[in-house]
Order: sequence, then C-alpha cells, then structure tokens
Amino acid sequence: MKLSRTVRVGSRSSPLALAQTEEILSLLRARFVDVRFDVVRLSTRGDRNATAVLTSLGRGAFVKDIELALLDSEIDFAVHSAKDVGPDIPDGLRILPAGERQDARDVLVSKTGLALMSLPAESRLGTGSPRRKAQIKAIRPDVEVLPVRGNVGTRLEKARGADYDGVVIAAAGLARLGRLSEATEFLDVEQVTPDVGQGTLVAEFREGDEEMGAMLSSIVFEDTSCAFRAERAFLDAIGGGCTKPVAAYGEIDGRRLRMFCMAATPDGERIVRSQSVGDVSEAEEIGRRAAKTLLESGASEFVQGG
Repeated sequence: MKLSRTVRVGSRSSPLALAQTEEILSLLRARFVDVRFDVVRLSTRGDRNATAVLTSLGRGAFVKDIELALLDSEIDFAVHSAKDVGPDIPDGLRILPAGERQDARDVLVSKTGLALMSLPAESRLGTGSPRRKAQIKAIRPDVEVLPVRGNVGTRLEKARGADYDGVVIAAAGLARLGRLSEATEFLDVEQVTPDVGQGTLVAEFREGDEEMGAMLSSIVFEDTSCAFRAERAFLDAIGGGCTKPVAAYGEIDGRRLRMFCMAATPDGERIVRSQSVGDVSEAEEIGRRAAKTLLESGASEFVQGG
C-alpha cells in the first residue's frame, strides 16, 4: 500500500501520552515515508478533572473525548494506553494493539530506596488504582495506601515529598519517559498482577477506513496482540472496570499463553487468584476461561455484586 497524504493523529497532551504517540509514529514513519503525520492534542474528561478520584471517573475517562473527535472526522486515528480503553468500543470505531508491549509490571518508587517488604509499618504509598491498592494491602496490611493523581512526573515528585514514602506506578510509563532507573522495585505479577492491557498501546480508527486499517495493521506484533486479545476477553467476561480491583496479565512463551488473574475487595482482605494456560491460538477462550474460573472461585461475590 502506498499512501501520500497527511494523517491526523489524536493524542492527549501529557508527556507520557505524547511519548506513546511518538513511539507509534516512529514505526509508521519507517514504513510509510511519503505520509505526513500531524499530532492533534486533545483534552479529555480525565485530564480536565485532574483532582477527581479515578474511581469516580471510570474506565474510559481518558478516551471518550478522543473517540468523539474520531467519529466527527477531526482526526484519522488515535493512540491510547490500552488500559484506559473500556470493554465497549463505540459503534463505528475499531481498535488494534499497536507496536510492542513494554514491561507490564508495576514498580515501587520509594523515597528511601527500600523495597515493599522492607518498608516500615505505617509507610504511606500513593496510587490512584483500586487494583494496586487492594494487592498492596493484601501483601502489607500495615502500610497506608493514599490516593494520588497527576502525570508520571508529578507522582514521582510526590514520592520524594513529605506526604508519601513512595508511589506505585507502571513500569511502562517510566520506560517510555526514560525514567525507569528511578524504580526501586519491580513487583512480581503473581503478587501485584498488572491491569488489563498495561504496557500496551492501542490505535483506534474509524471502521470502514480500509486504508487506515491496513496501515495500522502493519505495526501489530503477534505476541502483543495475543496477550491483548486474551486480556480484553477476560475484561469483557468478568464485568469489571477501573472501579473494581480486577487484573489480568497474559504472558507469552513460544506457543504457550499463561494468564495471571486477580480479583479483590478494595481493602485487600479478600483476594482471589487464578491462572489459565493454553495455546496462543485460543487467546480469547483462555481469557474467558480465566474469568469464569475466577468468578467460580468466589470473586463473583464482590466483583459482580455492584
């Protein structure tokens, strides 16, 4: 396919969002040298409500305004963090996992350089994620988990301030900003399971735009796509969202896909985990099976009960 045109690319304006968009554009520019890509910076409800608790905004708060711009043909495609994209894609739009997944793990950035299990009792850790809070409390019920908002740079500053002893954030965000060296500890996926899609980027475009679909399909990588499809199938089957402490992470080893899944009460006092393994050709079925196992193991009482 030969394109010779200007493509308008929607992105949030945060440093991380722009870095993510540039990561995708660098792949596309290498393949489509005659195409000009113009980044269109857009504001979302999540950005405009910078002090609101994340659980009050719901999954999709950083995406929906950009989707409206897509539907109104103000942009040709958009780049999102996959974990920000809700289970329901608006009619008329499609998503593809774009580029290669970065490290999906969460990391602790500790003021004192101490790992999670070495922190003193009553240490104060910042995160806006119910998923992270529940799992941290399950491991260390004696630490205090406090809400924190802001971009990656703001949260790192707060980790060094007087109100927090550290923050827990995504390794991928630090890596994409060139700040991974500031991580104190990488948290094991079996103890702090990552969010659905964490570390993965998504390209969203209008259904029926065959030219754009073909262009974006050229930067879909098999392993990233397989894990993405399994985790999305889990999310759809579990019925959870950003406001529920649920998690799923697909790990690829050759032809084998292993799913690590978790659901918990917000305080971390009850936590259910499951694993599901199968061939990569059955990615969606593995995700659905993992969700079914988790729900049947007791998670349905606090995930689907409202």
